[in-house]
Amino acid sequence: MNRPVKQHFKRPEHIDDYPLGPQYEAGHLAETNAGWRTYRPVVDHDTCINCLRCYLVCPDGTIFKDNGQIGIDYDYCKGCGVCAHECPKDAIEMVKEEL
Repeated sequence: MNRPVKQHFKRPEHIDDYPLGPQYEAGHLAETNAGWRTYRPVVDHDTCINCLRCYLVCPDGTIFKDNGQIGIDYDYCKGCGVCAHECPKDAIEMVKEEL
């Protein structure tokens, strides 16, 4: 999976050096989520019918299809539970994150 390269923000030295418009150029992503997720989605591949509804509703774009199965990129998943709520077969369960 190709991801944008992490770039560090360099604080401008003078107020005139601050960019106008968006704060960052496209391609800036956090390396991982902040680690504050309480629940994480777990897919039951035996129940999943690969309808990809979870993929369509995921606000963080962390769900992908790999070798015919749904996968979740836990580095970016924030554990919102939208995928589990929208799954028509209840194939996604929100499981308490273990420390």
